[in-house]
Amino acid sequence: MKILISNTSDTPLYQQIKDQIKDAILKEELVEGDALPSIRAFANDLKVSVLTIRRVYEELEQEGFIVSQVGIGTFVSTSNLELLRDSKRRLVEQKMADMIQTAKSLKISKEELNSMMDILYEED
Repeated sequence: MKILISNTSDTPLYQQIKDQIKDAILKEELVEGDALPSIRAFANDLKVSVLTIRRVYEELEQEGFIVSQVGIGTFVSTSNLELLRDSKRRLVEQKMADMIQTAKSLKISKEELNSMMDILYEED
């Protein structure tokens, strides 16, 4: 798992890390049962505080994306499939909202935007 963090971003480090782990789970780059690095190892790899990683893991566990087992490790959990589906939809909705805002600022009509989306969707 490749995590890229930026010290110049307005987004806090823990949020950058958390978002990238969630994205990896949503995109199925990380699947149920995959082990995450220990807090200490992950903090060392990213050169951040162990408190930062602990916060990331705690929040992801509260949201149902991971499960921690004392003495064993931290693992990806997709036991809450509805939460996972909703998160995927939310991710797409956010990207679509950005796209719509950009299209409006460039004076691209809804019809033209829909045509563009139809073409791009079918290209795969």
